[in-house]
Amino acid sequence: MVQSSNETAQPVEIDMRAVVVREFGGIGNASLGDMPKPAPKAGEVLLETRAVSVNFVDLVMISGSYQFKPPLPFIPGKLPVGVVAAVGDGVTKFKPGDHALLMAESAGFAEFAVMPEGQCIKLPPTLPFEEAASMALVYDTAYFALKDRGRIQPGETVLVLGATGGVGLAAIQLAKAMGGKVFAAVASKDKEDIVRTAGADAIVDLSGPNLHDGLRQQVFSLTDKKGVDIVVDMLGGDIFDAAVRALAWCGRLIVIGFAAGRIPSLKMNYVLVKNIEVSGMQISDYRKRKPADMQAAFADIYAMHAAGKLKPLPTKAYPLEQFAEALGDIKDRKVRGRIVLTTGK
Repeated sequence: MVQSSNETAQPVEIDMRAVVVREFGGIGNASLGDMPKPAPKAGEVLLETRAVSVNFVDLVMISGSYQFKPPLPFIPGKLPVGVVAAVGDGVTKFKPGDHALLMAESAGFAEFAVMPEGQCIKLPPTLPFEEAASMALVYDTAYFALKDRGRIQPGETVLVLGATGGVGLAAIQLAKAMGGKVFAAVASKDKEDIVRTAGADAIVDLSGPNLHDGLRQQVFSLTDKKGVDIVVDMLGGDIFDAAVRALAWCGRLIVIGFAAGRIPSLKMNYVLVKNIEVSGMQISDYRKRKPADMQAAFADIYAMHAAGKLKPLPTKAYPLEQFAEALGDIKDRKVRGRIVLTTGK
């Protein structure tokens, strides 16, 4: 029926604002729009989002080249934090007003998000939302890399590659809190202050002309020619090749990413001769397969934070409306620390 000219149009209620991707591609394929506000079903928790971290993986998901493709349209953004707005039937561990983190693989760049109770983590009420968001995804990744894959022991030496990024800074702090001695690898001297503030005991320079030999020489000079016990690698490429040569006997190298661009390969005779281990660390599967372990890890992380063993990461906050600028800063590597989006609540 055609509306007559003297009829008053009814206002359309906007459920929530969200960053929406309707077609895979670049940052320009994401736009701020309106999406239906989710309602919690039985066993689910509805979160009113206050802050969510922005990560390189968000760009990968938007491009459609992540290890799994969310059905379109989708809302990017992992591990939002905020206030519980409502709970579904059967939820016992959360109530409205609680502060929580959702172990969501996406849907974080929105004013509301919903997850099953078992995929929700209660936040300390005194932990600021922006700080909690900046810790999410990087501290849990670094925690499992060091403790589960690396089996770190007090007194061991740890070389952190990609040390000025979020996971790198978290790895420095956690390795120190776990009793390790940490060497931070950096390619730019103007970022050395960040890793030293995070607690690095020494700097390894990646900008020299002979990386293949130079990295090992620097590490050997710091370890009385023994090499490092653990390497945490977010970079790959030529830096991975050089770092393998800097491992001690029975050393462990944990692969987290390939930010340098090239996915490296490894000659297994070197692994055999030095009794070294190379393992992967992909945090999403821990959330899916071992949620109880993830709960325990965050509890340990928050306890270390409360004890003053972990410092706030350098963080820049953008309002949700400026998501494209935030993603662009990640893409162009303009980040000194972490970037989070806030909803203004």
